[in-house]
Amino acid sequence: MQLAAGVRLGPYEIVAPLGAGGMGEVYRARDTRLGREVALKVIAGRAAQDPQSKKRFEQEAKAVAALSHPNILAIHDFGDVDGVAYAVMELLHGESLGDLLSRERLSWRKAAEIAVALADGLAAAHARGFVHRDLKPANVFLTDDGQIKILDFGLARPPAIGARSGSPTNAETESDDGGIVGTIGYMSPEQVTGAPVDGRSDIFALGCVLYEMVSNQRAFRRASAGETLAAILRDAPDELPGSGRTIPPAVANIIRRCLEKNPDHRFQSARDLSFALKETLSSSEVIPLLPQRRRRQPVLMMIAGAAVLASVLWLGLPGQHGATPRPEAGGIRSLAVLPLINSSGDASQEYLADGVTEQLISDLAEVGGLRVISRTSSMTYKATHKRLSEIARELHVDAVVEGSIVRSGDRVRINAGLIDARTDRQVWASTYDRDMKDVLAMQGEIARAVARSVQIELTPAAQRRMSEERVIDPRSFDAYVRGRYALNKGSREELLAAVQ
Repeated sequence: MQLAAGVRLGPYEIVAPLGAGGMGEVYRARDTRLGREVALKVIAGRAAQDPQSKKRFEQEAKAVAALSHPNILAIHDFGDVDGVAYAVMELLHGESLGDLLSRERLSWRKAAEIAVALADGLAAAHARGFVHRDLKPANVFLTDDGQIKILDFGLARPPAIGARSGSPTNAETESDDGGIVGTIGYMSPEQVTGAPVDGRSDIFALGCVLYEMVSNQRAFRRASAGETLAAILRDAPDELPGSGRTIPPAVANIIRRCLEKNPDHRFQSARDLSFALKETLSSSEVIPLLPQRRRRQPVLMMIAGAAVLASVLWLGLPGQHGATPRPEAGGIRSLAVLPLINSSGDASQEYLADGVTEQLISDLAEVGGLRVISRTSSMTYKATHKRLSEIARELHVDAVVEGSIVRSGDRVRINAGLIDARTDRQVWASTYDRDMKDVLAMQGEIARAVARSVQIELTPAAQRRMSEERVIDPRSFDAYVRGRYALNKGSREELLAAVQ
């Protein structure tokens, strides 16, 4: 379901889509009674036809509205028009934490301040019996006036009936339909195994977010989803770069405690975590980058060292990011990869189009200096008839990658092009025809071509990564993208099909 501009839901008039979340779609809308703009979320997909899902959507909207906390997105209203259930929320202006982290690495102090706000918001939710279960940078919003908001309680576990407020065991202990919910890379070990969850699962997720804020890398990121899930259950995250030098030991210790595999070993409440972070902010100092004995070196040596450091900062450290923007770049610094069109005429090949689209998004997301819209947002434009300029405006990007894919036996052909949405000019286009065993290498070629077209110079490390001769077993690739296609549909039947 996609609501067109001008459609009315009660007193609310749809203006434009903003994105999609765990349970629904979010639109910019106008409150015709009060003359203000709001964000309007509608329950969508299969859930829209399920009375139980709609009932839960209403219960959660009312419960979250009752939280009334400055660090949780406010809900103003709820309604149901002609079977379309919707919740009305405050419209925020700013950007997600995920978008911010795609551009820069935060100082430990800024990261800790954001984490305090998130811990305070979670403490309020936990006190009411709510467990968010999907805290991640994409669900954290930084407003233009400096507020921090937790978004999307669509996967939140609502309070159990008769639960006693304030206890970490308030939440219901059964996962949805016996499956697991959350986002891979931020789920707690309990979520991965489908075990009972409570507020301490959110504390684990907050530890993952804080780790990412101070290091600009994920705590648990491996080559595949399965390996990532295994790492959450088995591995400790890598030592924080700069720990003890640019990051206070107290902050590293807080993150380490949040990421304990056993919930009993973590902070037992978000309030305790907030208190620890605030104490660190008020008292911690960073250990100097240079040991004390180095400070006795001649002044001339110190000046020379400062000059070298200034040169490094000016020129940029190679390998620090996936790529370095050239000064003469054409101004394209953000793009969306639109779903590839299945041109085979065979609807059963739709999974391949979606799978290659997802892989292209992942490859391009590795290019530093380039903000790439997530798969969730891009896929909302599948089979759309909107103009590219309109899509780019709604997604706040400079350019879009579009194309088509057709498979014939063991051969696959991809037509791809890059369009500057601001001028509607085609910047680059090409056709790739390969054997299925070379499909990953082909995706790397396309990513390199896009990087060249937007005048972003790949670092040697990124160049090597995208130029790898990644020859694969076509049957394995076919099984993988079929599984991903089923997984993204989300129903219990599709999840079982994905496992198969």
